[in-house]
Amino acid sequence: MIDAENWFTEVEEKNGAAMSLRLRRRLHAETSAYQRLEVYETDGFGNLLVLDGCIMLTSRDNFIYHEMMVHPALFSHPRPRRVLIIGGGDCGCLREVLRHDSVEHAEQVDIDERVTRLSEQFFPELCESNSDPRAHLHFEDGVRRVEEAAAGSYDVIIIDSTDPVGQAARLFSAPFYRACYQALGDEGVLVAQSESPLYHQQLMASMVGNLNAAGFAAAAPLLFPQCTYPSGWWSATLARRAGAAREFREADAQTIRGTRYYNADIHRAAFATPQFLRAGG
Repeated sequence: MIDAENWFTEVEEKNGAAMSLRLRRRLHAETSAYQRLEVYETDGFGNLLVLDGCIMLTSRDNFIYHEMMVHPALFSHPRPRRVLIIGGGDCGCLREVLRHDSVEHAEQVDIDERVTRLSEQFFPELCESNSDPRAHLHFEDGVRRVEEAAAGSYDVIIIDSTDPVGQAARLFSAPFYRACYQALGDEGVLVAQSESPLYHQQLMASMVGNLNAAGFAAAAPLLFPQCTYPSGWWSATLARRAGAAREFREADAQTIRGTRYYNADIHRAAFATPQFLRAGG
């Protein structure tokens, strides 16, 4: 919501908290076939993308989320060549995936093309790799894409979803994870955004349980700051068909170029589990 002083506020009613950003002006608003999309210019965080009233990203801090959704997963695979991104219509994850020279084919599947077109207009830095010949954009149902994929089609699947509400709830389900397991190769890696460690512990635990039930050998959360998301603290859950969740190509990770948050030390540290999460709350 926007108040009389021109502050955009996303309220976290259940936890009695809110996140506010002061606006300069509204740049765009529309309702697509799937959701309400708004773009604002803020005072301190650059441009702001809002979907159905929820903050999706800002120019200032999106790099943390995108880098942590991508690089831990790709460096956990011995040689990622074929990558599937479910969601991620802003193209930030796609940009990070294509920093990896081993990647030969990267598919981004988002049901709402308008997210991508608005990102091209208002967040062009996120879309700078869209013309890379390895990039393939599809605007369709990501769940169906996975369900129809041939066994072993991908090395890494990245699930860059919105909150588990409505259509997006399917992306957190055990049947979907089983389809992902089948679509991945023997050394396949999956990573999915898994909400706030402070607010959504039950969801995080259920995701690990569903991933294990789907056949993944290991699953563990990665924790990182994200100041414009509820609680300011976020997570992604990484799962592997084989091997330990915390194993990664550390020497290769030390050579990554172009990141602003991710490095090999951050990779290791992100798997550290606070005591309250170990204790189940």
